[in-house]
Amino acid sequence: MATYREQGIVLRTYKLGETDRILHLLTQGRGKVRAVAKGVRRPGSRFGGRLEPYSHVDLQLYEGRNLDVVNQADLIAPHAHIREDFSLSACAAPMVELVDLVAQEGERDNRLFLLLRAGLQALDAQPPYPAIFTDALLLRVAAAVGFPVTVGGCAACRRPGPHAFLSVSRGGLLCVDCAPPGTRAVDDATVELVRLLASDEWSALPAAAEDRDRGGVAASFVRAFVEHHLDRRLRSYEQVPRETGPGPG
Repeated sequence: MATYREQGIVLRTYKLGETDRILHLLTQGRGKVRAVAKGVRRPGSRFGGRLEPYSHVDLQLYEGRNLDVVNQADLIAPHAHIREDFSLSACAAPMVELVDLVAQEGERDNRLFLLLRAGLQALDAQPPYPAIFTDALLLRVAAAVGFPVTVGGCAACRRPGPHAFLSVSRGGLLCVDCAPPGTRAVDDATVELVRLLASDEWSALPAAAEDRDRGGVAASFVRAFVEHHLDRRLRSYEQVPRETGPGPG
């Protein structure tokens, strides 16, 4: 059987038999890979602790008929803080859930890999408001697979903004002429937050998270947008912790 090496991020794990574990991995070169790690649940396993969810690992695998088989694993970044902290783990869960849903087996998607790696690195740094990184990752993954949110102009007629109406079904902002009755109008700060979440910026997110009122509006939009356009319900999103209370000012 052919042997290969890959960097991968562990998305999910499932028990198999008495001592084995099935892994869903997002790899840099092969997209999603389903593999079995034999004996990793046995006491004294040589690499069981390296194959935990959220870990970034360097792997050697050989190709199997249904599942590939891991025969070597070295940690690149364990992201242990995420697993040890309930809030961080709850924020990471929707990230890997969505990536597991959209990643294709055997199809390289380096952008998706880099997005997830950046999102997990941000959470592992233990930010004060980790949920904003979840929302950013979800919108950016949606864009990576063909569903970008439109914030620079009207999502319907493309009239340049700024516009005040935010529509899930139409995919972003709408002008006053295109917004159907009942479409929610939001303030400029919320529009800017959605723009930031959808951008490639990470460093500005912690400061933006301090405005918790607008963060709640943006988070509701993010979840509805992703679930609507990707036609998937993100079950783990319900556990993402949210700060309550008014933002500054």
